[in-house]
Amino acid sequence: MIEVLFGASEAASMKMAKGTVISTRTNGPTSMWSVGRKRLPKNTKGSWMEGTSDEVICLEFKLDIGDIQKTDVTYREELQRLRNLLVEEGAIRAWYSNAPYSICGFYHLCSIVKHYENEVLAIKLPEYQVRQDVLISYQNWGEVASEEFSSFLSYEKTVSIDERQYYAIAWSKLREENSPLRAVVNGRLLSVPESFYDFLIWESITKKPVKENELIGNLLGKNQISIGDMWYAKRIDTLIEQRKIRVIQDSDDQYERVICLA
Repeated sequence: MIEVLFGASEAASMKMAKGTVISTRTNGPTSMWSVGRKRLPKNTKGSWMEGTSDEVICLEFKLDIGDIQKTDVTYREELQRLRNLLVEEGAIRAWYSNAPYSICGFYHLCSIVKHYENEVLAIKLPEYQVRQDVLISYQNWGEVASEEFSSFLSYEKTVSIDERQYYAIAWSKLREENSPLRAVVNGRLLSVPESFYDFLIWESITKKPVKENELIGNLLGKNQISIGDMWYAKRIDTLIEQRKIRVIQDSDDQYERVICLA
């Protein structure tokens, strides 16, 4: 089974899930335990998921931000590898979430596979899971540990050819609009202006001087919407140019600047 993910960290976790063999020793846990695993999975022998790490494809194009009429060259080899596997009639399984970058990636994937007869499966990350009477919520697959991926297999669904066509048409429309930003609004993926998330900045910045890295850190912690620090930094730059935010103390390192409301 070919696993397709839309973020580098989650793809790396999936590679570990498919390529790691766990075993126990009389003198202690395995090396995997020593690099930070909180616990060994119940199945202490064999791979966490069937297959090998070579079956994982990462399409981290970050399609929620910027020009989507051009493809980032970074992952073109992965895209070609996917096309080759499709020709070989292999089944693929997409792991996506409601995070804008991820659902954009899924729509893009559907636009690629719409004409293929290969079996296409998808697992959408649920909003939460209940484990041992504890509710665990997720924003994207990057928050899921390697040993936990197999617990989501029950959410697997087949993506029919009609569904692929539907999402492909939606992606074509978004490409034509080619707005600076795409966001999920009331469950729908829409083109939005680049100022869409600015209200989050206005909620956090005051007349009191603050380091930019501290402000962005607060934004990331408070608003877990899978928008990265680079986007906030870009918007702060624009707002400084518009004289809506003032630089109190400049620095060669943008994140070390001290800023406040103008």
